[in-house]
Amino acid sequence: MTNELIDFYLKSHPVTLGVLALLSLYFIILNWVFFYRFLSINNWLEKENISLESLLLGASNVKDNSYLSHFIKTSSNTTKELLDLAMLAATKEATKGLSILSIFASTTPFIGLFGTVISILDTFTHIGQSSGSMSIISGGVSDALIATAAGIFVAIFAYTYHQILKRKSFELIGFIQMQRDAILARKAS
Repeated sequence: MTNELIDFYLKSHPVTLGVLALLSLYFIILNWVFFYRFLSINNWLEKENISLESLLLGASNVKDNSYLSHFIKTSSNTTKELLDLAMLAATKEATKGLSILSIFASTTPFIGLFGTVISILDTFTHIGQSSGSMSIISGGVSDALIATAAGIFVAIFAYTYHQILKRKSFELIGFIQMQRDAILARKAS
């Protein structure tokens, strides 16, 4: 296995190796973003769920650790406009990190394809310089396709993580919206 990796490294074009290094960096970043945001949104969801439950059980206001409490405390009059502003701020905060995952999901296949194209061009250059046999062609193309596979691999995780966080953010905003509606309903009555 070690000899195969060394052989791959020696045969590969520097651009292809750079593409694989970049895709590795992307994979590390997207995992960090996902797990950090997933854990923080889950923690936030628990707080908002507790606050919503207390409102539904008759509490007069949201819990202190609810996102809406920061906005309610800063104003002497709780208005629909203030709570709408809080909803927009919560949406912005809840969806942090989604754009980078979306960018990674859409660009990594192309980055991998770029590495593949460069490696295939390098293979054809070697064929032209020697008596091209099928073993040179098949070996070069199979090595080249590793970059495309790596790009697709990273894209699958980025897209999946994006969808999971998007759903969690939607759920969180739903909890906050229900709290907002409960506050406004109590105020109207």
